[in-house]
Amino acid sequence: MNNVDSSKEKGPKKKFKLRMPGAFVILFFLTIVAVIATWAIPAGSYSKLSYDSSSSKLQITDPYGKVKTIPSTQEELNKLGVKIDIKQFTSGGITKPVSVPNTYKRLKQKPAGPETITNSMIRGTIEAVDIMVFIFVLGGLIGVVKASGSFESGLLALTKKTKGREFLLIFLVSILMILGGTLCGIEEEAVAFYPILVPVFLAMEYDSIVCVGAIFLASSIGTCFSTINPFSVVIASNAAGINFTQGLTWRIGGLAIAAIFVVLYIRWYSQKVKADPTFSYSFEDRDEFNKMWSVASTEGNENTSFTVRKKIILTLFVVGFPLMVWGVMSQGWWFPTMAASFLTFAIIIMFLTATGKNGIGEKGVVDAFVNGASSLVGVSLIIGLARGINIVMNEGLISDTILQFSSSLVSHVSGPIFILAMLFIFFVLGFIVPSSSGLAVLSMPILAPLADTVDIPRFVIVTAYQFGQYAMLFLAPTGLVMATLQMLNMKYSHWFRFVWPVVLFVLGFGGLMLVLQVLIY
Repeated sequence: MNNVDSSKEKGPKKKFKLRMPGAFVILFFLTIVAVIATWAIPAGSYSKLSYDSSSSKLQITDPYGKVKTIPSTQEELNKLGVKIDIKQFTSGGITKPVSVPNTYKRLKQKPAGPETITNSMIRGTIEAVDIMVFIFVLGGLIGVVKASGSFESGLLALTKKTKGREFLLIFLVSILMILGGTLCGIEEEAVAFYPILVPVFLAMEYDSIVCVGAIFLASSIGTCFSTINPFSVVIASNAAGINFTQGLTWRIGGLAIAAIFVVLYIRWYSQKVKADPTFSYSFEDRDEFNKMWSVASTEGNENTSFTVRKKIILTLFVVGFPLMVWGVMSQGWWFPTMAASFLTFAIIIMFLTATGKNGIGEKGVVDAFVNGASSLVGVSLIIGLARGINIVMNEGLISDTILQFSSSLVSHVSGPIFILAMLFIFFVLGFIVPSSSGLAVLSMPILAPLADTVDIPRFVIVTAYQFGQYAMLFLAPTGLVMATLQMLNMKYSHWFRFVWPVVLFVLGFGGLMLVLQVLIY
């Protein structure tokens, strides 16, 4: 009897639950793996071609570091087997070194030492300083708007008007993010939308997964099915030696189907969470997430009244985002310019918040700006640490070796098998080189000519590059995923549970599209 009683007192046994480590631990581990890889993977490099604007000449840097200058003419490019319009170099369309086909050489091993682990983290952070400054300014702007009380008042007004039609807002945000991704590759810039939209989604009783789905997932699907995105399909087509309009009809059709799939998937999940909050994949972190992002508002409180001043502040805050999209798409803005535009709005809002009857004063707005910026330090560091992994692989001379090995796998096979193998190769390369423009200029001059050997159009290779890389970037810690999850304090395991059906869709539907393109052409 005593034994029975004691067993009852112990209660049910706790089940073992595997927990994914945080973003910093994952990236630290991957940095160590990259360092070890520089010892195990043979070193090698292709010759790299670049344009020197000061001399108006093309420069070839061979695998041994010797530089050779040649005239910047189409004839010279044709001799090298680089089928890219010379205007793409001279106009500044291609800014990163391009790999020269058939120039790969094995080199003396260049293994990284233990000190490279921390050194690469620092250097990667320095390389990402433009993005980090943008994020800091954005965080400061958010801090000031929060201190003004405009978020709280505006949220109360918005939730009243959208009551009963909550998914309409998610639908509109998802479509806008998809369009932003396919037209100009808005992904890193999408970080700016979380602070304004997450509190709204929470007030509508959705969870953190819905927030990431409507912003990051939607924008990434748009980029995956890029139509005229200059940072993806345009630069990849240029590097492949073709016009980016080739295959455009296929990409538009694929984008339409992908958009329908993603919107319906987000709708299915959001409805499940709305009906039963415990269905949420991130339910265990619900309270902590709500505490971080929700804006508590009390109806009838004088401080929550939506005054003219608060409307002006919130309008200025919101206007900054379409202005940013316009600048990126039509004016070629990059992170320093975007940061300057947000800082301009921040200064105006700081003045409005500091002055007036309920103003919080100069010290109040400065403290709010600093606190807002400091809250995004973790997000900024994640981006820098991810870049450090790429530095290790590039300086260890193993990136080109992996590329050369990949190209050898798909030589002399049938068209459908060839293109599916290319999809898989780009899926793997997406982990190694998470930058869409970086992977394009490194791989396209090598892999695009292989399409000629199996008699298929080169635009099909460009499409395979888009599908393969972005199927990986939904998952890869080396990409933007970890920064997004860090910003929202979301576990990677929760994100993986939500996104894996989308990855399978991209690979399955994308593979079907590629095979159809091969068979039809």
